[in-house]
Amino acid sequence: MCLQIPAVSVALCFLKSEIQMKDSFGREINYLRLSVTDRCNLRCRYCMPENGIEKKEHSQMLTEEEMLSAVRICSSLGINKVRVTGGEPLLKKNILSICSGIAAIPGINELCLTTNGTMLPQMAQNLKKAGVSRLNISLDTLNPEKYRRITRTGNLDDALKGLESALDAGFERVKINTVLIGGFNDNEIEDLANLTKQYDVDLRFIELMPMTGDSFFSESSYVPSSVVLQRLSGIESAGDEGVSRIYRLPGAKGTVGLISPLSNMFCPTCNRIRITADGKVKPCLHKPEEFTIKGLDETEMRAVLQKAICAKPPCHDELSSEHATKAGRAMFRIGG
Repeated sequence: MCLQIPAVSVALCFLKSEIQMKDSFGREINYLRLSVTDRCNLRCRYCMPENGIEKKEHSQMLTEEEMLSAVRICSSLGINKVRVTGGEPLLKKNILSICSGIAAIPGINELCLTTNGTMLPQMAQNLKKAGVSRLNISLDTLNPEKYRRITRTGNLDDALKGLESALDAGFERVKINTVLIGGFNDNEIEDLANLTKQYDVDLRFIELMPMTGDSFFSESSYVPSSVVLQRLSGIESAGDEGVSRIYRLPGAKGTVGLISPLSNMFCPTCNRIRITADGKVKPCLHKPEEFTIKGLDETEMRAVLQKAICAKPPCHDELSSEHATKAGRAMFRIGG
């Protein structure tokens, strides 16, 4: 159920102070997730079609300059954190130029990137030099056969080498994103969490969201994040961080986090907007509303971004095995 958020004057959406931009419910919007491509070198079952995607024309996608214009405008509206996503963003030929361009924009003090990690051995050092401060690496299993099954095409060794490369490159922070899936990796919770003892990483267990609407998501495949706490002996609370509840295992170098979009909806504190690779602004991941910025000049783009922020709803609809997302797109078309 959506928690009640008191509405405030819509005019607040257009009253920018030196440090913040608020939506019509008084939430400070300071986080942009920017997808640079909908293509990926893996075919994860909860995200990508088995046979890949129908490629859009180059003219349909945001150019690098349009991306940078959007980030500049967002920064002027109070955005100070940008996460670059995909698809797999490292497939983008000009990804280093995009990242260095974003990092140079005044007001952007945190540039993160989410990747499956398989291309990091060749790119980690250059991403760090381009201004990326933090990396999130998707890793749902430590079993080679299961990794191949969930990704359809991937090799676990490539992902693990990517993790090692990220740590060697010296990023400010490296996180591992693990989607909890019943009957698949719920018997690996302990092994995955123990990566925080072996490495200085922060592992985030994320509840599986019903994004695709196909048979992969069922009642049995949903695992509430509370199961993690039941499985990990000696784990202690370490506070909250954004949408994550943070814990630490005894003697661990890093932390374990729980992200619970189904069992603990965090809409009342949502601070983000999303821009897709084809130039649509999504105020809410799980709502179909989109606003087009492709092809606009900066004045027009600013007006659309302000409108999108004002259009953020108080919350999304129920998510469960019976109630799929109303996003209108698969995750790879939105940005992870």
